[in-house]
Amino acid sequence: MSEHRQPGPSDRPPTVADVLALPVLAGGEPRVVTGEEHLDRPVRWVHVTELTDPASFLKGGELVLTTGMPLPDDPAGVRRYVDELAAVGAAALVIELVRRYHRPPEALVRACRARGLPLVTLARDVNFLEVTQVVHTLIVGHQADAIRRTQRVHEAFTALTLRGAGPEEVLRAAAEMSGRTVVLENLVHLALVCEPPGAPVRDALADWERRSRTTPATDRAGVSGPEGWLTAPVEYRGERWGRVVMLPGALAGRTFGPQDATVLERTAMALTIARLTHATPWERTAHRNALRDLVERRHRSPADARARVSALGLPTEHARFVSVLADLPPGPDTGAVETRLCEELTATGARALVGLLSSTRLGVLLALRPSRPWREAVEQVSRTALAAVPGATVSAGAPAEDLADAARSFREAARVAEATEPGRPLPAGRSFHERSDIGLRRLLYALRDDLRVQEYAERRLGPLLDHDARHGTDLVATLRGYLEAAGNKTVAARSAGLSRETVYQRLRTIERLLGSDLESGEQRTELHVALHAVDALRAPSNTRPGGGTDEFFPGPGS
Repeated sequence: MSEHRQPGPSDRPPTVADVLALPVLAGGEPRVVTGEEHLDRPVRWVHVTELTDPASFLKGGELVLTTGMPLPDDPAGVRRYVDELAAVGAAALVIELVRRYHRPPEALVRACRARGLPLVTLARDVNFLEVTQVVHTLIVGHQADAIRRTQRVHEAFTALTLRGAGPEEVLRAAAEMSGRTVVLENLVHLALVCEPPGAPVRDALADWERRSRTTPATDRAGVSGPEGWLTAPVEYRGERWGRVVMLPGALAGRTFGPQDATVLERTAMALTIARLTHATPWERTAHRNALRDLVERRHRSPADARARVSALGLPTEHARFVSVLADLPPGPDTGAVETRLCEELTATGARALVGLLSSTRLGVLLALRPSRPWREAVEQVSRTALAAVPGATVSAGAPAEDLADAARSFREAARVAEATEPGRPLPAGRSFHERSDIGLRRLLYALRDDLRVQEYAERRLGPLLDHDARHGTDLVATLRGYLEAAGNKTVAARSAGLSRETVYQRLRTIERLLGSDLESGEQRTELHVALHAVDALRAPSNTRPGGGTDEFFPGPGS
């Protein structure tokens, strides 16, 4: 190792242990007599002294080198000497056992041990001037590196701010720069954004609210709380919005350094600017991202998903989950609808995540007590959504007994929405659609874009549709009436207001055009399905959020 290479991590100043490991000192055979637990103290400077009161020339953080010549002879004088060094914050005392002493004085050992001051002895002669030069070069080099690193941090956050980065991108940058987990929380200690650099979310967010409440707030970047979190407030003109937290995590053995504080302070500043320039509240963005992560199964594990949702205030134990989708017609302020729905649900005591999944699709994840009827809770959500946007279509998935199955519930709700054409009537006393509502007609409506359905409808009924178009007839209506009468020609004739002979004649024409036997129950079923498919193809398209209902719910083949 080069004598000028810093032996410790580059993001902190050299410690007493680092300096003792340098070859220029290692040749003196250093031995730590006291204060071994404090060898991680940073060394700010090296001070060579032969004075009886060196503390008056120190500012703290110095490694004091002495031959031992100026040490007082009496124990009281030795204690005073050590007390003054400890009071000023000296990093360590290094004494050479070559000239005056060959073993450390017992009074010196006792005094250093009592004050927790590292005492290091050198068994061999060491050139103190060379030690000073090497360590000072190391310290100055570190300071220059620190200035360059700080400049890079400022430049990175300035770039993020100028391009309008949101809180997720800001925290991601902070986590990458620091190598630590960074969390943004609001005033009620809900974790809104969590960026763990390669670590599981559950490790960072487990029991978040309780842990956060035991960590006092600080007025500026500082370490507090039983876990030693580094925190900084996010505020503007005295109005505090929350705080950003940097967790020790797996790096708990390495104390936070000045660069960590710089990163966190710039993170808080960038979040303040993002809050002022982005209209969407942090809570809304957090709910949206949490819902999308659940829907798209973007969590690393079910435990991560539970930790993330729990940190947002949603119970994950002893609860079941129901997904609700509200497809909104074009026009209304979807952000305002989202906010209103969330506020009204909160006012009723409902525990839910509410967020836009696309430009016209609003998602809700309800956390319910297992004993509560889920349709009652969904009805409450549906009526609230319809009161805000009367033209909305609300669909629900079946309950999920575990959060890990919430994606299935959302997928089911999406399939219900996909099978619901605008204006579809609802059962009495219910304002939302669910899976049990989907019959043959709605199934075919959901599949209307499938080329196989289109080909089937055309192959089975195309000749009849063509004939009606060319000749101005309405044989399709006759076929429909016949099939809806379950093959009873008399009932079909009466319903159409036609004579039986006319109906018989038309049915014979239909059989000839389609090459079908209308007396066959199987062929009548096939034609009935084809008629429903034609109806679905002619029905007005449902408003599909973001250009398609599958934007956040990809099908099995995607």
